[in-house]
Amino acid sequence: MSAHCMLTGAQPGFGNRISHSHRRTSRRFDPNIQTKRYWLPSESRHVRLRLSTKAIRTVDAIGVEAAVTRIRARGVRI
Repeated sequence: MSAHCMLTGAQPGFGNRISHSHRRTSRRFDPNIQTKRYWLPSESRHVRLRLSTKAIRTVDAIGVEAAVTRIRARGVRI
């Protein structure tokens, strides 16, 4: 699966790896994506979300119901 956060939309950034001799080769900066399982009381079921660590802290702050609402507003199917 791609390194993509369901809540924040964080995705890989691209840049260059620079050696000691200053040769440049392509590299990829992946977000720290974790799979986390939350209980969704309104639907009486667990949901498995692929979130960045920043998004996990956001879910802790706003709650899983509000987070799922934001994810669905982005058009992501849960």
